[in-house]
Amino acid sequence: MSTWHEIRRFPVAVRLLLLNQFGVNIGFYLLVPYLATHLTENLGMSAAVVGVVLGVRTLSQQGLFVVGGSASDRLGARGVIIAGCALRTFGFALFAFGDGLVVLLAASVLSGFAGALFNPAVRAYIAQEADGREAEAFALFSVFAAAGALVGPLLGSALLLVDFRTSALTAAGIFAVLTLAQVMVLPARATRPRDGGSVPADWREVLGNRPFLAFALAMVGMFTLESQLYLLLPDGARRATGWDGAPGLVLLLGTLAHLTLQLRVTRALKRRGQRGRWIVTGLGLMAVGFLPPALAVGGGSGTPDGVADGVLRVLPVLAGALLLSLGVMVAQPFVMELIPAYGRPGLTGTYFGVFYVVSGVAAAVGNTVVGWAMDTGARAGAPWLPWVCCALSGLVSALGVAWLRRLGSLPAPSEPAVPATV
Repeated sequence: MSTWHEIRRFPVAVRLLLLNQFGVNIGFYLLVPYLATHLTENLGMSAAVVGVVLGVRTLSQQGLFVVGGSASDRLGARGVIIAGCALRTFGFALFAFGDGLVVLLAASVLSGFAGALFNPAVRAYIAQEADGREAEAFALFSVFAAAGALVGPLLGSALLLVDFRTSALTAAGIFAVLTLAQVMVLPARATRPRDGGSVPADWREVLGNRPFLAFALAMVGMFTLESQLYLLLPDGARRATGWDGAPGLVLLLGTLAHLTLQLRVTRALKRRGQRGRWIVTGLGLMAVGFLPPALAVGGGSGTPDGVADGVLRVLPVLAGALLLSLGVMVAQPFVMELIPAYGRPGLTGTYFGVFYVVSGVAAAVGNTVVGWAMDTGARAGAPWLPWVCCALSGLVSALGVAWLRRLGSLPAPSEPAVPATV
């Protein structure tokens, strides 16, 4: 069964949201990776100010995911998705014309809050529309996201040959088109009847769900390790080869793996059942992925002696990146499938929102710890230290989920849904 045939089996809403995620990642990655360079080189801002601008965007998104999730439950996912994409259109356009700090901070807040709106709403909508095939839907979601993450930086590099304003306006234009497509095509869903409770009561219900919180905390390692595709692994590739373009090999390898293998892996594992077992396996693979670089990192120092030596040095890093990507492919669709199963259907968005707040904090703290381990390892002559820290983080998460599975606190996947009447 081909990927395209699998896509056609889903309703039009899911297909649109898959294309939406492709466009979202193109728009995001053609702009945000180059934003710091624009702020420093074109606008002459200090590193501290750049850190504030970028930090505000991240905080506005990660810290407000639960707001977007609650809005999705209360107001309907369709409207929240549209509002989020429209806000990001405006936020990215402000980056094109904003030279002052106040305007840039406003652009950061708007673009970050936009992500906090549409990210949990999109996932909640897919979970509700997938009709018992959430794992396959989220696998395809990952494929489209990876494709967008590959195209975005390439397009951004080409547009920067013109200027940053062109890049920012192109990103804003992409989100404007996505907004219009959602208004025209995305079907409205009836919001589920409320029980009269307040939003804080919804949050208390989710935060009082101890099995869910235990699962979210156990998954901290997955997001910490996945973020190393942008920190530790690219740094390892650069150091191994002495080539500034080597980090791109890490991202390219991971993207190609997702594009070619994600759906096949998810379908094959789903047929064998035992979602919890595959989540544990995926986390274990992610942890193992940091061992080849840890074992090889002391094998050479200084500049590689020719191309052949550089290739030999970078192979363990690329092997680690591939294992990490395989682990994500194994675990992530089933993680996304289980999140809604922890609560009642009317709180799907809130559960995704809380889960992503936890994951955002985990990634921030994890990157801080890994950065500390990188600096400490370099000073102490122990370059293996950050790699071992990551492997241990993945192992702890795998053991945590295995423990929850043994206790029987992992929910069963949802049954096929009955379509709601609009």
